[in-house]
Amino acid sequence: MTRPSTFRRLFVTLATALVLASPSTIAEARSAPGRTAPKPVRTWTGTWEAAASDTAPALPGASIRNVVHTSVGGRAARVRLSNRLGTRPLQLGSVTLALQRPGEPESPRAVAGSVRAVTFAGARSVTVPAGRDLVSDPVVLSVPADANLLVSLHTPADSGPATYHRSALQANFIAPQGDRTAEESGAAYTTTIGNWYYVTGVDVLGPPAAGSVVTLGDSITDGTGSSFSANRRWPDRLAARLRGLPADRRAGVLNAGIAGNRLLLDGRGPSALARLDADVLSRAGVRALIVLEGINDIKGTPAQTDPRALENAYRLLVRRAHSRGIRVIGATITPYGGHGAYTPAREAVRQAVNAAIRTHRIFDGVADFDATVRDPARPSRILPAYDPGDHLHFNDSGMRALGDTIELNALLPPRAAR
Repeated sequence: MTRPSTFRRLFVTLATALVLASPSTIAEARSAPGRTAPKPVRTWTGTWEAAASDTAPALPGASIRNVVHTSVGGRAARVRLSNRLGTRPLQLGSVTLALQRPGEPESPRAVAGSVRAVTFAGARSVTVPAGRDLVSDPVVLSVPADANLLVSLHTPADSGPATYHRSALQANFIAPQGDRTAEESGAAYTTTIGNWYYVTGVDVLGPPAAGSVVTLGDSITDGTGSSFSANRRWPDRLAARLRGLPADRRAGVLNAGIAGNRLLLDGRGPSALARLDADVLSRAGVRALIVLEGINDIKGTPAQTDPRALENAYRLLVRRAHSRGIRVIGATITPYGGHGAYTPAREAVRQAVNAAIRTHRIFDGVADFDATVRDPARPSRILPAYDPGDHLHFNDSGMRALGDTIELNALLPPRAAR
């Protein structure tokens, strides 16, 4: 006998498949009896990512409304949640997905009629084991490119340390009490925070596209120095440029930057080597990877003094990405003269690493960020027009310059005809 829960899962799966079926393909099949109509080719593509960086205290009884920005759109979506850094099972009473009201990037208000329940094997509540990630069922919602989504979660109990992304550079919201995930007005979300809780990705379902590009990096990739709630990080600029390409080359951009991250050692978040599987290889439709890592190894404690150690780590990243058919672009390490951690000896290491990136054929291509942003009069420093004042990170103009450095044809070479 079929159990009721099994029947429900089968029903949800079949219903979702019917809802996501292409109307044009169904019409073609009806108009051409006796012929086998081609099935619609639709693929999952990553449109947004935030890498799990560390943990924060749980928010028992609260609802959390995360605001995330899409790079590409689709006709359905699925949400990636994480308890990767947690120590106890994470209980989620409910999760919803909605469109944020356009033009209100610092508002918890949803577009009327856009709130959708997010399910997991057909269930609205779910428990995520400690150390694990979870991907939702498809959510039928027309998701625009270059738009903000609201991912709202209710945490009914204290599930221990909360996996989160510390530096969101985006206003997110907390409703202190009760399940407010379905609320359109956002009135209950009275507290504003600058972190993303539990949500680490959104994928969209749509026609064949160029897949997704992951940007693996530290605070410069995470956006430190750029404007709050404005999506002016350099990966955002890259996404805007890619949206100008023909439809089949508009790749999604996934930002896997973590402020303070290192290539070789754990610190602020797992090292780039340690998190490659979770933050790059497991993502949907990844075709290319851009690596900007190493400055925190050079200037951190302990400081990395051997350029070859960084070069060997880059080569390992490339080998692992190539095993999945992923093209890898290496970005040169940008200047930081004038920063408190700067020394001539560390500058020599940076220069040696950049020389290796440019000439040792480590990567499939090079994005020479250093050449773009350095001051010709003082090459160890950032151009003043790009410097927010700390001599390490970049303001909006500097972020735009970095995003414009990447050669799109090198990033996503033309694919063979399907």
